[in-house]
Amino acid sequence: MLENRSPDSCLSSRLFSEEEEEDDDKLTNGKRALEEVVVGGGEMIRPTKSLKLMGFSITYDNGGDSSDSHSLFNEIGRDTSIDCLLRCSRSDYASIASLNRNFRSLVKSGDIYKLRKQSGFVEHWVYFSCQLLEWVAFDPLERKWMQLPTMPSSVTFMCADKESLAVGTDLLVLGKEGFSSHVVYRYSLLTNSWSSGMEMNAPRCLFGSASLGEVAIFAGGCDSQGKILDFAEMYNSELQSWVTLPRMNQPRKMCSGVFMDGKFYVIGGIGGGAESKALACGEEYDLETKEWTPVPDLSPPRSRAEQAAAEAPPLVAVVDNQLYAADHADMEVRKYDKEKKKWLTIGRLPERAGSVNGWGLAFRACGERLIVIGGPRNSGGGFIELNSWIPSGDGGPPQWTLLDRKHSPNFVYNCAVMGC
Repeated sequence: MLENRSPDSCLSSRLFSEEEEEDDDKLTNGKRALEEVVVGGGEMIRPTKSLKLMGFSITYDNGGDSSDSHSLFNEIGRDTSIDCLLRCSRSDYASIASLNRNFRSLVKSGDIYKLRKQSGFVEHWVYFSCQLLEWVAFDPLERKWMQLPTMPSSVTFMCADKESLAVGTDLLVLGKEGFSSHVVYRYSLLTNSWSSGMEMNAPRCLFGSASLGEVAIFAGGCDSQGKILDFAEMYNSELQSWVTLPRMNQPRKMCSGVFMDGKFYVIGGIGGGAESKALACGEEYDLETKEWTPVPDLSPPRSRAEQAAAEAPPLVAVVDNQLYAADHADMEVRKYDKEKKKWLTIGRLPERAGSVNGWGLAFRACGERLIVIGGPRNSGGGFIELNSWIPSGDGGPPQWTLLDRKHSPNFVYNCAVMGC
């Protein structure tokens, strides 16, 4: 599928070239590309809010002069130019930026994504890996595939288990390098490149994590000695820094994390101690009071008596502040009733959402929809399918839509969703 896409639909390295290109604001084709996006019924879409009123001051490559003489498209002015570009799909930014140095600067600085967020233009893309060190991105609205650059790594990191999370415009991939060293690799949407990320204050693996805008919380996990931890840390993608949070009420590993109603929840996992039992409880972290509160029976019930260490962490996701879970054993979808504080079965997973004890199956929130990524395996390889369902207010069962499928010899190793 990737080979059949045009270069303009991919994350292209030419977007971030350091070579100086002529500022071609007045090109006819540049103007026509804009009109295709903003013209409806023959009329230009007017900006909904001045960027000055939104508190943004845009700087450019030409010394920081932000007058209209340095606007992105001179004929319509700076604010209107940017307001129109906010409405474009970000998969088109590579093509547009190749025509205009000022817009390329706007993308590289990250300002365009801050403006998009304030204006309500947020697109959620799914990033996942089915091959060692290889990642692809999928746009569920345009149904486009994009290949990311190959990750740099050592042999030990390549073969080790890895965990991933998208926060802000970054994709973090965490794993082990050697027998005792933990490392973080960071993919930046702004530069379309990988680099070494900042290490945790207390490096570990098998944690639960979730992101909310430019911040993410990582809770629990185990250290290089296998000790199960009650630690928690917050990561800020804009500052690329870690802050240690108060400890949880009890240690846990192989847990999951979500944000819901403005609070962070760590769910399920395996507790500490000699028995290392599966935990049915969760904990709620209030970002304002900085306190952890136990939540009984927050983890989805297990339908089969499998060993806790052999089963994947709870497959949970939040859409519209509602918590959902995938039961890989019975192929069911469940929803958490906040009032009754119990899990209810609401329907079925897609038929081809195969996994091994939950491993290899991705269940993620992607904006207003739930995404399930998985597929059957056979001796000759197999394929993965991307299915989508947008929950409705009537509480009806899931109606899955097949977005696309992709040949793959492997399961889904890692998956994350980036919204910007």
